[in-house]
Amino acid sequence: MMKAIDIHTHCNCGRKGDVAETELHKRGFDFFMEEYRNSGIICGGFSYYAGLFYPDEAYACNEQLYEQAQNDARVYQWLILDPRVDILFGQIEKLITNDKVLGIKIHNHKLFHNYSMDEYGDKIFSFANDLGCTVMMHPDDNLKMVQYADRYPNMTLLLAHLSSVEHVEAMRRAKHGNIYTDTSGSMINRNDVVEYAVEQLGSEQIFFGTDTYACGGHKGRIEYARISDKDKENILYNNAKRFFAKQFAPI
Repeated sequence: MMKAIDIHTHCNCGRKGDVAETELHKRGFDFFMEEYRNSGIICGGFSYYAGLFYPDEAYACNEQLYEQAQNDARVYQWLILDPRVDILFGQIEKLITNDKVLGIKIHNHKLFHNYSMDEYGDKIFSFANDLGCTVMMHPDDNLKMVQYADRYPNMTLLLAHLSSVEHVEAMRRAKHGNIYTDTSGSMINRNDVVEYAVEQLGSEQIFFGTDTYACGGHKGRIEYARISDKDKENILYNNAKRFFAKQFAPI
C-alpha cells in the first residue's frame, strides 16, 4: 500500500455551520481518521466546515483547529481567510509560522463566503506574498488567477479540485511556476483528468487530496491511474513532503 498525505480535507467541529451528516455521507473527524487508517493516509490538511460557510465563525474555527493540530500528529491546518473580516489578518500573521500550519484557505465561491476576486484578489494575494505562504482556493476562473500568481511571485497558489483543462493551462502559464493543484473533490473521477495533467506538465505540482469524499476511493484513483509508479508516489506523498518540508519533516 502506497503511503499518502491528504493535503485538502474538511470536517465538522461542533459549531454553527457544521454540515449535516447522512447515513451515506459522514462528516466527523473520527470517521475520517478511521478512513485514513484503512487507506494508508498518514495525515491531512484540514479546515473546518463552519468557518468555510460562515465568515463570522472563521476566527474561532482557526483557533480551535490550531489547538487540535498541536495535539494530534495526524492534523495539519489551513487558516481560513475572508478578506472582509479584518481580524483574520492579524490572526493569520500570528499563526502562519507554526509547523502545523500549511497556509491560507480562501473560499470566495458564491455558495460559501461569496465575494469577488476582482475586488479582493490583490488584498489577499499581496498579504500572502508578504508572508511568503501558500493560498489554497476553490476554483474560480482559473486562467484569470494567473495574473495574481505572476504579480505576487513570493506566494504559491494552490488551485484545488483538479478537474479541467483550465487547471492545467493555468499551471502552464504561470511564469514563476507558482500555481499547483490537488486531486480533491468528486471531479477527479473524470476518467482521464489525472493522466492528462501528468502528460501535459508532469506530476511534481499535483498534491493528493480527498475533500471529505471516500478516502480509499480517492487514493485508489491515483494508485490505479495510467501513470508511472514514480508519478503516483509524487502525487500521493513526495510532492507534499518536499514542498511543505518544514511541516512534514517528522513524518
